[in-house]
Amino acid sequence: MARHFRNIVVVSLSTVGSRVLGLIRDILLFAFLGASAINSAFIFAFTLPNLFRRLLGEGALSSAVVPVFSSEYEGNGKEAAFRFLNQALTWVLVLLILLVIIGTLTLFSVGYWDGLEERWYIGFELGIILFPYMIFVCLAAVIAAALNVFERFAVGALSQVWLNLSMIFFLGVLGALFGKTPMAQVYYLCAGVLVGGFIQVIVPIRTLFLMGWRPKIDFEMSGSIVELSKLVIPGLAGAVIFQVNIVISQLLAFSLNDKSVSILYLANRLIEFPLGVFTIAVTTVLFPTIARLAAQNKMGELGLEYKRGLRLIFAITVPSMMGLIALHQPILGLLFEWGRFDAQDVHLTAPILIIFSVALPFYSLSTFATRGFHALKDMKTPYRLAVYIFILNVVLSLTLMFPFGIRGLATANVLSAIVNAVLLQWLLEKRESCFGHSGLVQELIKIIISASIMGVVAWVIHTIVISYLGGGKLGDTLTVVLGIPICVGLYFYILKLLKFEELEELVKFFKRQ
Repeated sequence: MARHFRNIVVVSLSTVGSRVLGLIRDILLFAFLGASAINSAFIFAFTLPNLFRRLLGEGALSSAVVPVFSSEYEGNGKEAAFRFLNQALTWVLVLLILLVIIGTLTLFSVGYWDGLEERWYIGFELGIILFPYMIFVCLAAVIAAALNVFERFAVGALSQVWLNLSMIFFLGVLGALFGKTPMAQVYYLCAGVLVGGFIQVIVPIRTLFLMGWRPKIDFEMSGSIVELSKLVIPGLAGAVIFQVNIVISQLLAFSLNDKSVSILYLANRLIEFPLGVFTIAVTTVLFPTIARLAAQNKMGELGLEYKRGLRLIFAITVPSMMGLIALHQPILGLLFEWGRFDAQDVHLTAPILIIFSVALPFYSLSTFATRGFHALKDMKTPYRLAVYIFILNVVLSLTLMFPFGIRGLATANVLSAIVNAVLLQWLLEKRESCFGHSGLVQELIKIIISASIMGVVAWVIHTIVISYLGGGKLGDTLTVVLGIPICVGLYFYILKLLKFEELEELVKFFKRQ
C-alpha cells in the first residue's frame, strides 16, 4: 500500500499544480470576459472538443486500453505491448480526423441558420477553431494510459499543466497586450488552447519514446485490437450518454440567458478541484492494480484495494463538500470578483456552487465504481445504467429549469448524480461480493463527524470575520487564508482522535520516507 500512497501523492501534487494553474486561468478568463455572451460562447465551444476528450481520451478508450495493454505486457512482453499501442493509436487517429471533419462541417453549416442570438454564432465560430484540439488531447490520454501501466503517473497528471500555462500566456500576456476588444482576446485564448494541446501530446510521446517505444502506423486488426473494440463500444456508448447529459445541460443553460453557461461552468470548476486533486489521483493509481488483480482472479485482494480507495476518496471529498458549503461566498469573492466579474455575478454563482457541492462525494463514488466495472471488463452495466440516468436528468432538467432557472438545472444534475452513484455501487456489489461496503460504514461515520465539526467551525470563523471586517476583499482573504488551514488541521486532528484507518497508514508512509 505504501507504493500506492507514494504514487497517489505524486499524482495529487502534479494535479494540484494543474488545478492551481487552471484556477489562475479561470480567474483571468472571467476578469477579461466576465459572465458575458462571449465568455459563454467560448465555454460552450470548448465543451465540444472536451466532450470527445472525456469520451475517448479519459473515458471508455483509456479505461479499455489499461487492462488490454497490461495483459499484453504481462503475457507477451514490452515489444508486443508497444505493437498493440501503435495499432490502437492508428485507429484512434483515423477516428479523430473523421470526427474533426464532421464536427467542423456541422458547425459551419448551422452557422448559416437565421434568427439565433449572437452568442450562438460566436459559439459556432469558436467551436470550428477549437475542434482540432481533441486530436492532441485524445492521443495524449491514450499514451498516458499506457504510461500508467508502467507506473509513470506524473506525466499524465501534468498534462493539464501545459494547457493551462499556454492559455494563461496567450490570454494574460498576448491578449492583454494586443487584444483590444473581448472578441480579439478570445481569439488569443483559442490559440492558447491549440498550442497547449500540441504540447500535451508531445510530452508523453517523448517519455514513452525514451522507454523504447517507436511510433508506427499499423492498421493490423490483431486479437488485442478486437478485444479493445469489444470493451470500448459499450463503454463508449455509456460515456456518450453521460457526456450528452453535460452538453444538454449546457444547451439548456445557453438558452436561458447570457450568463447561465458561465455560472454553471465556474461552479463546476471549483467542484472539479478536489475531484481532480484526489479522486482522479486515487482512481488513476489504483485502476491498473485492480485491473491486474481482476485478471489474476485475486478477488479478495481486489476488494481490499477498492475499499481502501473509497475510504481515501471519501476522506477528501466529504470535508471538501462541507468546506465549500460553509465558505462558498469568501472563496468566490476572493478568487473571481475581479474585472468584469462583479459582486452580482458572485451572488448569482453562490447558490449553484452550494448545490454542486452536495454531489461531490457522489461524483467521486461514480468515478471509482465505474472503474471497478472496467477492471472486470464489464462496460455494459455502466452503459445500461447511463441510459436511465440520462432520461432522468433530461426529465428533471426540463421540469425544474422553468420554475427555478439555472438553479433547477444544477439541482437536476445533482439528483441524477446521486442516483447514478448509489445504483452503480449497488450493482457492483451485486456483481462481485468483494466490492461490498462492509468495513466502510464505520470509517465513513468518522469522516462525516470530523467534516461536520470542521464545517461548523468554518462557518463560525466566516461569521466572526464578517462581523468585524465586513464582506470585502480583506474579509474574504482573511477567511480563506486563515480559516481553511485551521479547519483542515482540525479535521485531520479529529480523524486522528477517531483512529481513521487510512490516516494512520498515510502517517506511517511519510515517516518511512
